[in-house]
Amino acid sequence: IPAEESEDEPLTGEERVDTRLSEQDTAGGNKEGNKERNKEGAVAEDTDDGQREVKEAEQMDQMPASSNKPRKKKKKRKTKKTSAGDTVEDNDLEDIDSLLERLEDPSGLSPQSQGGLIADSRPLLYVEHRNLNPENELKRYFGARAVIGDQRPRQRQRQYVRSTWLTAPKNTWPRYSKTGIAMRLLDTRRGVQHFTFEHHREYQQVQFKFLDAVESMDPNNIVLLLQMNPYHVDSLLQLSDVCRMQEDQEMARDLIERALYSLECAFHPVFSLTSGTCRLDYRRPENRAFFLALFKHLMFLEKRGCPRTALEFCKLVLSLDPENDPLCVLLLIDFLSLRAREYTFLTRLFQEWESHRNLSQLPNFAFSVPLAYFFLSQQEERPELERSQARERAARLIQLALVMFPSVLMPLLDHCSVQPDARVASHPFFGLNAQISQSPALNQLTSLYVGRTHALWKDPAVMAWLEPQTHEVLRMVEARDPLVQEAEHKRKIRYQSAPRNIYRHVILSEMKEATAALPLEVTSQPVMGFDPLPPLDSIVSYTRPERTSHPSNESTLSLFFRSLLPNFNLQGDIRHDGDDEAGAGQDLNQGVNRLMAAMRDMLANIQFQEPPRDDNPEGDGDWD
Repeated sequence: IPAEESEDEPLTGEERVDTRLSEQDTAGGNKEGNKERNKEGAVAEDTDDGQREVKEAEQMDQMPASSNKPRKKKKKRKTKKTSAGDTVEDNDLEDIDSLLERLEDPSGLSPQSQGGLIADSRPLLYVEHRNLNPENELKRYFGARAVIGDQRPRQRQRQYVRSTWLTAPKNTWPRYSKTGIAMRLLDTRRGVQHFTFEHHREYQQVQFKFLDAVESMDPNNIVLLLQMNPYHVDSLLQLSDVCRMQEDQEMARDLIERALYSLECAFHPVFSLTSGTCRLDYRRPENRAFFLALFKHLMFLEKRGCPRTALEFCKLVLSLDPENDPLCVLLLIDFLSLRAREYTFLTRLFQEWESHRNLSQLPNFAFSVPLAYFFLSQQEERPELERSQARERAARLIQLALVMFPSVLMPLLDHCSVQPDARVASHPFFGLNAQISQSPALNQLTSLYVGRTHALWKDPAVMAWLEPQTHEVLRMVEARDPLVQEAEHKRKIRYQSAPRNIYRHVILSEMKEATAALPLEVTSQPVMGFDPLPPLDSIVSYTRPERTSHPSNESTLSLFFRSLLPNFNLQGDIRHDGDDEAGAGQDLNQGVNRLMAAMRDMLANIQFQEPPRDDNPEGDGDWD
């Protein structure tokens, strides 16, 4: 604060120094006069006055320098001063700087965001708001002028749009109004807040109409529903899948962004995207739309060429339920980290979660983490010690991965269009037997990883590093290393059946290699885009009302005629007077009469087509 005052008012500081000089001069004169009058004064008092004058003179020498050049104070602190007052000031300034650094740590405002001490002190799943905007990433790639273009005058016309973090509202969207979705805080346990979305009564009615539209198998019914309710989330998700199947990627992405905007407008005031301590339970149907919208959005971002933004959304999905991981984004986060070149984050995730989540038992982490260490060892700006350590870790981990999952190597080389040498191609450890002998669940994981990340392994430097590690693994196999026997035993015991969240991830990812390996119990049931493979232990807050029609009470003959004549109704209005026996008998007679009339109409409408005739008269004898 004194430094700021000296910058703003340097003249007042000089005036104060001048007044102090004049006061000290007068004080010195008075002291000399007193010395002449009282020559027999005490020696101790004279020495104390002399020390005070020396201190005041040193302070007067430093005051103008501090007032005229306040920005060089840090340089002066490096030189050691003998006076006690200077050391006290330096310690106070150092304490202020340390306090400022402590304040900057949790807020994330420090420029050291990658690889520094401040970045390591943050939580693992910490989400930054600026990384949720794909335009910021595109500006780093192509420049602000190429990304923004002529968007600024358009933004001035928008008057009703509220500010959001997940998506940027567009002018083409309908005006937003309250949809009937709200968020409620359930409880807080151990510093973690548990929230849930809620559907009001009017939103529940729209949800019932949406389910009817889905059962009709006609996308036009969903379009009509969205015209009346433009921010109904499940309709937006389902119609987005329809547009994506019709190769309309732009409209599909726009519908997902509109769904995210609708959900974000319903956030609880305490709900935080960046803290990593807010939870949503996927077992509640109201919360599933938020998970699915985030997942579909990050998939669009990855295809758009924004892997860093997609990684931030992936961390957000994982932070909503890290224990259960309902969409199994752990199978995707390593790929996005490598694409975004966030190698430090991937290695930190592996180090912190390996002890309690056994990430090395997933093929994607077993192969991606050593690849991340290899890329770290290739960064020349890092110290040589760190590069050598990363190189050693990469070699050790890739050997363990090849021993644990030998069925990954040959499909990976095939996707990379790389021909292995004769020793590797002819060895049975990496041969076709390794792929046939593995369980279907492990086959899904390996095919999903190879199909998704094979492009990252095409680098010639990566292949040159992989080749000697593969030969080292073959040496271990031929030497009958106990690690090889242990890995084979683990493969036989584990990976018997995949959990439901892995099936859900495979369906949402739409990887052809992994989708073909899905079991029959998953492919035989209908999969809806707004709720694929719902949990078996769902927490249902409201149920759909039953239909009024009961076709099961109809006879087989009635169902047959209904298939021919959709408007036919044998029972008529029996339900109105079902308790009255006389009315029931009369309705029965009416039903029989309707049946006879329907049969007469059907027989009357039947027309037999004559066989085609040939105009050639010579051919008439052939029919005889």
